[in-house]
Amino acid sequence: MTESKTNPVDKLIVVGDRVLIKPKTEKHKTRGGLLLPPGYKEKEEIQSGYVVKTGPGYPIPSPTDEIDEPWKHKNKDEVINYIPLQARVGDMAIFLKKGAVEIQYNNEKYFIVPQHSILLLERDDLSVD
Repeated sequence: MTESKTNPVDKLIVVGDRVLIKPKTEKHKTRGGLLLPPGYKEKEEIQSGYVVKTGPGYPIPSPTDEIDEPWKHKNKDEVINYIPLQARVGDMAIFLKKGAVEIQYNNEKYFIVPQHSILLLERDDLSVD
């Protein structure tokens, strides 16, 4: 039996408006040539890395017919709609480290970052979906 190679991060489900980012350990320059200030590493107020996974986004409340009884469960197959996040897998992100949660998963360091802590995204493919 051949075992297919899957990325261990594929098992993770990112919730809500959060983004999973693998930190960059390279120079102070991004792929596209954006030069980061020399002191940014020492201050550690901002961090950069690559987006590995994103959550579904911000949930949009669905209209209800029964306004008088909002606690009642509706159909279990009810679809939840989301406003998608700006971050996409593969983007290079510069984010506030203060708002991030650092984790270790499979001996790799990652940050779980809420979208509001992301300051800048660098994307190679700027085509609109």
